[in-house]
Amino acid sequence: MTTFDDPSLDERVDAAAALPEAAVLGETPAPVTRVAAVRQPGDGFVGRFLPPVVMFAVFVGIWYVYSTLAFDQAFQRRNALPYPHEVVQDGFLPFWDTTQGTREILGYMWPTVKVTLLGLAISIVVGVFIAVVMNVSKYFERAIFPYAVVAQTVPVLAITPLLTQVFGDRLGVRLAVVFLIAVFPIITNTLFGLQSTERLHHDLFTLNKASRWTRLWKLELPAAVPALMTGIRIASGLSVIGAIVADFFFNQGDKGIGYFIRVTQQKAADRPDMLAGTIAASLFGVVMFLIVGAITTRAIRDWHDSARTG
Repeated sequence: MTTFDDPSLDERVDAAAALPEAAVLGETPAPVTRVAAVRQPGDGFVGRFLPPVVMFAVFVGIWYVYSTLAFDQAFQRRNALPYPHEVVQDGFLPFWDTTQGTREILGYMWPTVKVTLLGLAISIVVGVFIAVVMNVSKYFERAIFPYAVVAQTVPVLAITPLLTQVFGDRLGVRLAVVFLIAVFPIITNTLFGLQSTERLHHDLFTLNKASRWTRLWKLELPAAVPALMTGIRIASGLSVIGAIVADFFFNQGDKGIGYFIRVTQQKAADRPDMLAGTIAASLFGVVMFLIVGAITTRAIRDWHDSARTG
């Protein structure tokens, strides 16, 4: 324990205030050491990318084994579950032919991409607005939340005629389907973030007589950004699903990748094309998820711990 050579009373008080609590209580404080950041085994390039590559190789191997064992004849296998190389060769190639292969798939992908992005943008704006309204009062939350749940769980196929009557049979109805599927996680995550603001921060704003708008704009919304970005990340994948589902049910207007998948699955000979379209749609969903994840990390990396993990 640190000692002082005949200090005055004021000096003893100042010294006690400067010492750690353990020293004041008569205990020997543990030495303070600076802990260096420990590099985990999975932090390197190999550790990040090797596991998904290995998992992909295992998946492709299981695909080959199952296709070989499940079908005795080659034409049966091709019409049911062709080999991965057959999907690449017949579904994605030749690349430069606009009537088949990758360029045909990309032609069907653009309407789906447009509907996905527009629907996601509408879901974000409306979802955040609804969450803010629900955060204003418990009465608003109790009044709105059950209908948000209903919008999430209602079967789209059952209300197809109603959606067509209200929004038409082209772009509007597709956006409505994406909105119904994608808005719920934005509402719930944003509301959770708004309601999770530290009580001490609220007390500080109250002491300074901050207005409701100032409290919302400078305290609650910044605190809700991590939860909001998590909701957007979930909604980005759901919006892709919504756009493809809309392509299945609504055939008017620009035809997306869902229409391509539905048409090709009706003919056994087009099975490689159907699987190629499905893979392309899945890759688009992955790209959407990664883009939103990168935006999330950049938006909160300087002030939230969740952006520094992994």
